[in-house]
Amino acid sequence: MVTTAAVLSAGSWGTVFASVLADAGTDVTLHARRAEIADAINERHQNPVYLPGIDLPKQLRATTDVEHALAGADYVVVSVPAQAMRANLATWVPLLGPGTVLVSLMKGIELDSGMRMSEVIAEVAGVGPERVAVVSGPNLAREIANRQPAASVVACADEPVAKRLQAACRTPYFRPYTNPDVIGCEFGGAAKNVIALAVGIAVGMGLGDNAQSLLITRGLAETSRLGATLGADPRTFSGLAGMGDLVATCSSPLSRNRSFGEHLGRGQSVTGAAAAISQTSEGVKTSEAILRLARRHGVEMPITEAVVQFLRGEVSLTEATALLMERPTKPERHARAVLRNVTETPESYLSLP
Repeated sequence: MVTTAAVLSAGSWGTVFASVLADAGTDVTLHARRAEIADAINERHQNPVYLPGIDLPKQLRATTDVEHALAGADYVVVSVPAQAMRANLATWVPLLGPGTVLVSLMKGIELDSGMRMSEVIAEVAGVGPERVAVVSGPNLAREIANRQPAASVVACADEPVAKRLQAACRTPYFRPYTNPDVIGCEFGGAAKNVIALAVGIAVGMGLGDNAQSLLITRGLAETSRLGATLGADPRTFSGLAGMGDLVATCSSPLSRNRSFGEHLGRGQSVTGAAAAISQTSEGVKTSEAILRLARRHGVEMPITEAVVQFLRGEVSLTEATALLMERPTKPERHARAVLRNVTETPESYLSLP
């Protein structure tokens, strides 16, 4: 029997993941809010707004009718801005089938509640963890749209559900791994956007590779600290959904969060950077949400705190840099602990070919 999926909505990553599903043999309908995007996908097999010049699978269909998109879907894949997800999902819930699995592509933390996206989905849809999955990893949309090799993690508390979704999105160029650690996969994906803002700021300021490496590695350390406190498996942060996603997002000019940070580092305002990017930079609001979580649980996250203080206008770029560099020195125990955990654990998603 053919697997069916609905993808909501037709931004860059939503369109690309819909294409992956279609290439994997899944029957996919993509929901677009704008008729011109749906028409272009159906008639020209392109999304000229978010992926200009990229040819999409001919079997991929698009519609502006969300009820039509959701009808009979085995999987409903949600790809909307994290802070708008609750309101959007509330309007879609009455249209969901009784056994539909909800899949989150979002990498953010809800600002008001501090909840991860899977938690918001479960609460709004009134479903158990066996019906909520997360896809996270180093997934720069344009590279995957060009069918360049990539891998990701499918996380779900229910292993059979994760394996079915894994099969539904596996292609010759897109390799999904499974992991039961939903908390770690989601939190790693959200926190890396904040670290990418910091790296982008450093690049915009003209700082070099040493500074970028410092932010990436210590960013991983603070992400792992809070993630473990929240109940994540620390080993997850050394896999695709942790280190892999962090490195890709911090290193690539295709990353909207790094690009946003670069504009800030060159002296642009938050408003100006947002206009230049013209797409959602999840790290901006997620940084506030993560800092609140860190303070609630008594976890130090100095890079995140510096980013938040700068975004609020409480410190300058120079002052934010000084805050990080003048912190008391200490042993680097965390990195050794993470490496020990990885070498002791033959997790399938860490054993990349």
